[in-house]
Amino acid sequence: MLLVPRQLQRVGMTGDVPYYGGRFSPAQAYAASHPRARPVAPQPPTPQPVAPRPVAPRPGTRAEQLAALQHLLDTGVITAEEHRTLLDRVAP
Repeated sequence: MLLVPRQLQRVGMTGDVPYYGGRFSPAQAYAASHPRARPVAPQPPTPQPVAPRPVAPRPGTRAEQLAALQHLLDTGVITAEEHRTLLDRVAP
């Protein structure tokens, strides 16, 4: 048999009210018998769907594609080796 003080065996004494040697103040006894509702955490706002950005149209003719590649090479965006690789991919 486990010996436990009567105060711990009573209903409602296991809440968020501290137990001090079997003695409760009237405020503690009221708080133990009237548990407060836990505050509900606010829901984070739902993110709005982002519309996809339109993709820039690719140059249509072979001459435009070659001019665009040459511009990229001249401005230093791509290297000479990348330029040669991309020239092979340009539509005839």
